[in-house]
Amino acid sequence: MRIGNVELRGRLLLAPMAGVTDAAFRHICREQGAALTAAEMVSAKALVYGDKKTADLLHRIPGDAPEAVQLFGHEPEVMAKAAVLALEQSGAEILDLNMGCPVGKIALHGDGCGLMKTPELAEEIIRAVVKAVNVPVTVKFRKGWDRGSVNAVEFAQMCQAAGAAAVTVHGRTRTQMYEGRADWELIREVKRAVSIPVIANGDVFSGEDAARILNCTGCDGAMIGRGAFGDPWIFAAGNAAIAGLAPPPRPSLAERMDTALRQIELSAALRGERLACLETRRHLGWYLRGVPYAAPYKTAAVHVETLEDVRRVAEGVKRDLKDG
Repeated sequence: MRIGNVELRGRLLLAPMAGVTDAAFRHICREQGAALTAAEMVSAKALVYGDKKTADLLHRIPGDAPEAVQLFGHEPEVMAKAAVLALEQSGAEILDLNMGCPVGKIALHGDGCGLMKTPELAEEIIRAVVKAVNVPVTVKFRKGWDRGSVNAVEFAQMCQAAGAAAVTVHGRTRTQMYEGRADWELIREVKRAVSIPVIANGDVFSGEDAARILNCTGCDGAMIGRGAFGDPWIFAAGNAAIAGLAPPPRPSLAERMDTALRQIELSAALRGERLACLETRRHLGWYLRGVPYAAPYKTAAVHVETLEDVRRVAEGVKRDLKDG
């Protein structure tokens, strides 16, 4: 699979997710076979104004490539300036434009999925960013704003005409948020309507799902979001399913906790212990999802403040619990 001049060694991509896809988690997913990872969504305006917390989201681990950075905003000039800054600070190989975020504080202000209601402005943004940078520009969007304004096919054609090198389509409308089922048939229509690569997104929660969404839509790749929570091994399972191979054995609970601990320690080395522990409380819970009798440790996980706290939780799980 190729996006512009960037070749990907696989068809499964990690979605950019706020508060989730920091450099440490991206690194773990890459080890398990993610062909492209993306940093957390970044505000173009905050980046242009020099906000340090925003710039910190662009940190990456040397050698992890290719990677993408994702911007959101609705002002073409600001988006273009931010794109240049984001690439300078991250060294990313791909610049992605978020036109699909459904969260109210984003979409209701004309950013994210709000741009699907103003495709002329979205086109202006894409053209401005493509002109400003020398890496492939991709666009992520949804089925539409609501079921009465499904415009993903036309939106994809506009993106291609404006210079986008690929598009990612989430098969739900903004009003659906993450409820109901993703419309894979609509994604297939998008794939048939454009010649640039199309990446399918929505309801990939297992390796088998990854193979099914590709078979159903005919897309070039699949993007995995919530399905990777606590389960970076979904990429290895998905790659095996796509190749028609038996899935690799799931790591033991002890191995999974060792991976969780390694992720958090890596995050602490990059971002500081306090922030790493705060932001990975949810990760610990996700790693424990489905484990019998894990409730006390899930409760302990949401209160960790130091790496020593994290290590105590991990060691307790390994000592007291077994795989479900």
